[in-house]
Amino acid sequence: MGQKIHPLGFRLGVIKDHKSCWYADAKRYPELLQEDRRIRQYVEKNLANAGIADIRIERKADQVDISIHTARPGVVVGRGGTGIEQLRLGLQKALGGQRQIRINVIEVARVDADANLIAEYIAQQLERRVSFRRVVRQAIQRAQRAEVKGIKIQVSGRLNGAEIARTEWVREGRVPLHTLRADIDYSYKTASTIYGILGVKVWIFKGEIIPGQEEIAAAVPAQAPRRQQRRRQQFEDRSSEG
Repeated sequence: MGQKIHPLGFRLGVIKDHKSCWYADAKRYPELLQEDRRIRQYVEKNLANAGIADIRIERKADQVDISIHTARPGVVVGRGGTGIEQLRLGLQKALGGQRQIRINVIEVARVDADANLIAEYIAQQLERRVSFRRVVRQAIQRAQRAEVKGIKIQVSGRLNGAEIARTEWVREGRVPLHTLRADIDYSYKTASTIYGILGVKVWIFKGEIIPGQEEIAAAVPAQAPRRQQRRRQQFEDRSSEG
């Protein structure tokens, strides 16, 4: 089951928290859920170049707290705070009502260990017509330098402009999708190319989290591998699978 279900939804309530944290009357849940979706779409559209990794929403009475996790906080805040103020006014206008909106900008500490940012990087490079094997190899090397336990990247579609669409993936390290205590970060992005849409999926294994305890850190620090010992990335073609 761990191979098919969404890795983040599978771990909700175990080691993962919901991205929206609030309580409301039963009749208002659909309205507020749609509002959360509009908030995320608005932020992602207006901050497409800011490297948005995550958006968390909390509600307290008429106040909406939005926490934006980004790799480029300067782009979000803007000069003298003008960027974040424009974003706040735009959200208030889009949502309507008399809600007070407060925006918190949080910088992502490990950019190369975030699945959302890696998937976005791969999609951007594919749209620039860079070879998918080269892009995937670079992304894996960056993730390994960030000391992740394992990473898996899958790219689907008309790869390098091929006539027949196929799916290829590569994995380095462990990615235990069945283990609930495994801290798996997952993201899915699409790349619009002249040959069609390419799908990019990224799984990152950061370690194990035992509920009530701290994350088990890696005991051995990462070391730069020697060139003669570096193992070539092996891609697997899954186009023949049913």
